[in-house]
Amino acid sequence: MKSFYATAPLVLVLLSGCVVGPDHAAPAITLPAKFAEGPTSSNSDVSMAAWWTAFNDSRLNGYVEQGLAQNLDVLQALERINQAEANVVVAGAGSLPSLATSASGAISGREGSGTTTDTPTARTVSGNLDASWFLDLFGLYKRSKESALARLDAAYAGVDVARLSLLQAVASAYIDVRYYQERIALARQNLSSRNETLDLTRLQLEAGAASRLDVVQAEGLVNSTIAEIPALETAFRGAAHRVATLLGLPASSLLPELQRGARQPVARFSAKAGVPADLIRNRPDIRAAERQLAAAVAEIGVAEARLYPAITLGGTITPSFTSTGGSEGRSLSWNFGPGISLPIFDGGQLKANVTAAESTAREAYLAWKQTVLGAVEEVENALAAVSRDARTVNALRDTVRSYEEALDLATASYRDGASSLLDVLDAQRQVSTAQSNLAQAVQQAAQDFVSLNVAIGGGYGYGTGPTQVAAAAAMATK
Repeated sequence: MKSFYATAPLVLVLLSGCVVGPDHAAPAITLPAKFAEGPTSSNSDVSMAAWWTAFNDSRLNGYVEQGLAQNLDVLQALERINQAEANVVVAGAGSLPSLATSASGAISGREGSGTTTDTPTARTVSGNLDASWFLDLFGLYKRSKESALARLDAAYAGVDVARLSLLQAVASAYIDVRYYQERIALARQNLSSRNETLDLTRLQLEAGAASRLDVVQAEGLVNSTIAEIPALETAFRGAAHRVATLLGLPASSLLPELQRGARQPVARFSAKAGVPADLIRNRPDIRAAERQLAAAVAEIGVAEARLYPAITLGGTITPSFTSTGGSEGRSLSWNFGPGISLPIFDGGQLKANVTAAESTAREAYLAWKQTVLGAVEEVENALAAVSRDARTVNALRDTVRSYEEALDLATASYRDGASSLLDVLDAQRQVSTAQSNLAQAVQQAAQDFVSLNVAIGGGYGYGTGPTQVAAAAAMATK
């Protein structure tokens, strides 16, 4: 019998190392060796690559750094790390011994008259000390903490996702700001040219070389140009407001400095796309999805552990002191022993919980796979666009030059009376359309450059050093 009591604690310790449920393994997916229009060489860690500096725009660089430091989405994501760290503590606390104490005191007595006698005053003081320890024989709390640690990893990756989204949003909004400024400048330039044509037409009307119809047509083109400008100014302000909001500032804060104007951003170097396998390492949303999968797998173990007996060691010590009249009394009571809870019939609830957890894990795997394939698609689309943008821009530059020369020739011919006003107005429309198309193509090329760098997961770690993608391992050592 003595040998049983000597070996029982050892048996319990050995049992406490048993953990039910599947262990998480890194998911796998078959990917092509290279992108359709990409290189065969792999990318290194691109999280620190400041790709936006390719635009050689100091104001954009400043906005990016400011946004990374004070964007509200990023700050909210950082708070979610704090919450996840607290949840790790909560998840593991159940497997640790707990100790609680309480105390109470009371004074009682009775005063009477007639046949009712007085009762001496009694003073009672008592305390209570409760201790309990849940023996995690089947890994209920181990799996719970494993799940919480995986979600902590996902929270760290979530910060990187927020930073990457910020980079795209700030750069895209800034590109839009400069695009609308270019369009406004072109509209005002065209308005000046069309006003000159209108003045010339009026002079020719006075000289009898033009008709009233010519004047009305010239006036119509001037007025249509005037009508374009307010919408462009509204769009410019909207983009400027967007930049300010992304930086955590009131919407109109940046208007004065942005109104000073600058050229449209044009990338001075190309992005390195790498190969599809790089995305699993470099894309924070893929890492977050994988960590959510790990958490879901751990939850299967939590559900399975609830199918087995739960043993708790507990004990109570209760001292008390009583004073009545001139007499005093003390007492000390205690108890200690194990308690066991064994599910016998629950209507299938616990097994259904296991089935639900397994389904959740399969769903998480499919979400991870979808995230990977979506990332590959984004890179493929961005590569296809970037590789063709230069051709579009160059062709449109040539188109603008050709139409500007045609306009000069038509205007000179009209002054000499060798052609009609309609030739001049048509040439002006063609120049205006070509200039607008060129500005839009330059904007699109810049946006595609941004999209490619974001798609490969570049730049989100800028200014912070290496990101903590192994938060679970760090927390496990604490």
